[in-house]
Amino acid sequence: MKNNVKSFVAFLLVVLCITSLCACTATESPNTDTTTDNSTDETTTLNNVQLPPLWENAIYTEDKEFGNGSKTLTVEVTAEEKTVVFTVNTDKETVGAALIEHNLIAGDEGEYGLYIKSVNGITADYSADRHYWAFYIGDEYASTGVDLTEITEGANYKLIRTK
Repeated sequence: MKNNVKSFVAFLLVVLCITSLCACTATESPNTDTTTDNSTDETTTLNNVQLPPLWENAIYTEDKEFGNGSKTLTVEVTAEEKTVVFTVNTDKETVGAALIEHNLIAGDEGEYGLYIKSVNGITADYSADRHYWAFYIGDEYASTGVDLTEITEGANYKLIRTK
């Protein structure tokens, strides 16, 4: 009888230990994703800096200076919540020609001029995803396209991926 009691007590101790271990494991909240698959991450890490997904295809992820011309223009490129600033030194007459010269923009020629589809390797295609590149001079929406806008010394130009 003593052996049966000892066996039963030992069994209860084992069950109690297992139950305690199960209760101590981390629990997930219903809205927490603990997936470790990096292919589903919403950000990319580059040099310990978190980048939005669109910036995975960007050519430049930090401010950069280009060229050796007599004119200087500054262009802020914003996509999602990240902005880089390009300082372009050029002898070109228009903003578009200066940006094309350094492969910073690409697009399609249309009846209204250049329709920008890519800036710094980041795509915005209205027919595909309802996004487009908005062109600003200072804080004002430009009334001309980049290919028709003459470079004005000291002006601040912006290309913003917009929906």
